[in-house]
Amino acid sequence: MKLKDNAIIVTGGTSGIGAAIARKIVVEGGKVLIHGRDKSDGEKVVAELGEKAVLCIIDLEDLSAPEVIANACVSAFGKIDGLVNNAANLSRANLDELTPERFDSYIAVNIKAPLFLIKACHSELKKTRGSVLNIGSTNAYAGETSLIGYSVSKGALATMTRNLANAHGIHGIRINQINPGWILTDNERELQISRGGSKDWFDHLTREQIPFGKMSTPEDVAAASIYWLSDDSKTFSGTILELEQFSVIGRNPEKL
Repeated sequence: MKLKDNAIIVTGGTSGIGAAIARKIVVEGGKVLIHGRDKSDGEKVVAELGEKAVLCIIDLEDLSAPEVIANACVSAFGKIDGLVNNAANLSRANLDELTPERFDSYIAVNIKAPLFLIKACHSELKKTRGSVLNIGSTNAYAGETSLIGYSVSKGALATMTRNLANAHGIHGIRINQINPGWILTDNERELQISRGGSKDWFDHLTREQIPFGKMSTPEDVAAASIYWLSDDSKTFSGTILELEQFSVIGRNPEKL
């Protein structure tokens, strides 16, 4: 087991990729502080994982959230070995729809909260020579027209990852980032249905859309996350890694 007795925080861990990562941490012998906003969903995940999981419900736009989450993990498990900054504001708005208030929310949840969570966990991570894994997005490189605020915040997250990795490697803290591409989460499934797709739209994609013929899942992302949380990656920091089925930069979809 690669995470035996490790205590790891997962934000946005009540559903989707976050919940999949939390489950995989426990499978690998770890303990997990699951953060989220939906108490009902969170209680279901914690009940499934048993005594190795605890729940912390708080909105990341609350300025006290980083300290509350870090303290809850120490209170439950006595230490912090890892932090997964997964929670994100993924609401859609193009330039015409974007308002200063909505943009502030993207920044608050997607970049400000991860930064100050790392700060809140810093002293504990120094003790354990722990690992931070930021969950970014391939949208950081440009993004869809309806994801301008989200994409900008994920670009900032990559810069933050490299900056803090450079600054705190001397303390033995690893800070890396993975950028998932198109993942078959429950939210993505429902989004495509709302746009007119069939209930099984993901089973009818072309090889141009998904080269492997099958979409990547939250469980695939979770499996990849364990490497960065475990000692397998103990000499690497400041990495930004795309998790996608095709080259994101310079891709010509007409040439397979």
